[in-house]
Amino acid sequence: MKKDDLKSLITQMYDNLIHNIENQDKVNKEQVISYLQESIDVISSLNEDKIDSIEEAKLAFNNRYQEIANKSISSYEFTNKRFEKLTQLHEETLNSCEETMIDIPIITEKFNDIQTHMLEEVKKANDIIAQLSNQVETLERDSNLDSLTKVFNRRALSTHLSHICSQKNITQELHLLILDIDDFKIINDTYGHIAGDKILIFVANILKKTLRDGDKIFRYGGEEFVILLNRIDEEHCKKITSRLLSLVSGNKPIYKGENINVTISIGSTMYDNTDTPDSFIDRADKGLYRAKTSGKNKMCSEKI
Repeated sequence: MKKDDLKSLITQMYDNLIHNIENQDKVNKEQVISYLQESIDVISSLNEDKIDSIEEAKLAFNNRYQEIANKSISSYEFTNKRFEKLTQLHEETLNSCEETMIDIPIITEKFNDIQTHMLEEVKKANDIIAQLSNQVETLERDSNLDSLTKVFNRRALSTHLSHICSQKNITQELHLLILDIDDFKIINDTYGHIAGDKILIFVANILKKTLRDGDKIFRYGGEEFVILLNRIDEEHCKKITSRLLSLVSGNKPIYKGENINVTISIGSTMYDNTDTPDSFIDRADKGLYRAKTSGKNKMCSEKI
């Protein structure tokens, strides 16, 4: 998607947000944050291979998101109004207690009634939250982006490789890299899974900043990433992998005031027109295995 298209889509998102805010009597910060988070999910789920114009992207955005956004904000508003009424009833009941003669059975009945209504409202709110959460999970499942690292996910890789291998007439050189974070389990065991997540984001950010716009990055699973380098010869492929190895090992992320040493190993191979998605990945995986077993923090290439 081009820069102007993205700017136009963000403008559409902004206009929708302003429209929803103006149509509500009361809107708080949490509702706006919820709107923006769900907007990210919808934009992530757009399939660039199938959307030919920004107008279609806007239509997809409106159709898939606006209904959830409206339900979310309006449900908050409805619940707030109901609790305002219950609070008022509660206050009136307390005021009645100031009278000299207090009718205990009536007061007890009123408080029981208030409690029943409040429990009903909490249940309704929880039901709505569960319903919206299921819709967000569906958007994430259908999305092509990994929710943690914001690179393409394994589902997107499968679709992309199937598309490549179906052509059978690719003339330009295409290299596939499998990158694995060395000793990732030790990092998790030593510093915890939050630190592990930060390391994954750290590596993904280096990949995004270092590679070209035409290259594609996928989180393959766990601590593994797959990279597709398009229109590049073997010499330049080696230079890129060498730079990635150097950047990851030379930059030490800090977690709770402590530097964490991070290195990666890479397996590389070049696409052949006889390849299937499985054979293409398996060949690179053999190179990764050799890199891991021969010392780590290196790249090994597997020939066709």
